[in-house]
Amino acid sequence: MKLPLVEDELASCVSCGLCLPHCPTFRVTGEERYSPRGRIEAIRQVHIGNRPADASFVDMMDTCVQCRGCETACPSGVPFGHLMEGARQGLSEQTRYQPWYRRIGYRTLSFHRALLIGSRALALLQRSRLVPSRRLGLPERLPLRVPALRPHAVAVGAPRVWLHTGCVMDAWQRDVHAAALAVIGATGTAVTLPERVRGAGCCGALATHAGLVGVARAQAEATMRSFPGEDLVLVDSAGCGAQLKDLGHLLGTDEGRHFSSRVRDIHEWIAEHLDRLPAAVGPRQTVQVAVQDPCHLRHVQRAHLPVRRVLAPFLDLVELDDEGLCCGAGGAYSVLQPELASDIRTRKLEAIARSGAAVVASANPGCSLHLAAAGLTVRHPVQLLAESLGLVDG
Repeated sequence: MKLPLVEDELASCVSCGLCLPHCPTFRVTGEERYSPRGRIEAIRQVHIGNRPADASFVDMMDTCVQCRGCETACPSGVPFGHLMEGARQGLSEQTRYQPWYRRIGYRTLSFHRALLIGSRALALLQRSRLVPSRRLGLPERLPLRVPALRPHAVAVGAPRVWLHTGCVMDAWQRDVHAAALAVIGATGTAVTLPERVRGAGCCGALATHAGLVGVARAQAEATMRSFPGEDLVLVDSAGCGAQLKDLGHLLGTDEGRHFSSRVRDIHEWIAEHLDRLPAAVGPRQTVQVAVQDPCHLRHVQRAHLPVRRVLAPFLDLVELDDEGLCCGAGGAYSVLQPELASDIRTRKLEAIARSGAAVVASANPGCSLHLAAAGLTVRHPVQLLAESLGLVDG
């Protein structure tokens, strides 16, 4: 089977093994087949050696969290994320790798109104105890209604930015967007919300990870149309931000590359505008906060340090001693691979327990839901900042 890969990227791995300690699935299983090196060798055998894409190969591809922690550890700069995406794309296009119901699910994320209606129905089922919320990684209590987002008034002629609101996060964690609007407005900057053009809503990250590249490209193009002009696009979800910064690769167009140049993680932007924020309200909080780095913020965007610069003036931060190892959320991974996701999360929970922190700050919805399902108090960094400034209720 020929996979849609760049062969030079495939050949760049020299099998040195420096990635192994940074791979969450290798750490919890100890098996070479569940390591980046093992998966790359399997991809080579299928792509070049005519090995069949059998159940064993599919298992190796499916069990990767796509955290890309191996990329920051790799001295050869192997773009492992692109190789995994190409392998899953080949499986999706040439086999029955993705069943029909998942394909429908990923496409549904393009229709935001339908997503909100479905989320409300799920909330009703949850209150009737008809869905296993914890096993499915759902919030403890899904919202029945989501309040409208209202940008804060600023002076006429103020600089403007966009705020990306996305799909699932907008349905389940709109309070994070509200906190983001409050913080951005406090700097004297005006915020424009995305235009709900046809098919816009999801950035395409989940479809990309599933190998459904056609769906992902359609979602990405609709997302770009919903942010016309040249203003910066701020993103408060690490996974969405990583996807939107890589549209040049996904779409292979100058338009995609130009749009990606406009995208900033919200903490990158706030860190550049800290001097415009008001003073904290009340005494400094003494509760210790552990910063959990979402993989797509740390390993893909390489933008995890601004989170600390934003929070440090207002909160007592503690660092985890696990070198940013994945928490096991991985988008839909915690639902599709619950046992491995739970084993990976256990290592993260142990690191958090050693830190002594009472609160965890996480800048990605999947990570926050996955950790909260284990009983932790998890907040988005922007929420903690907005509360410290008295911009929203804590």
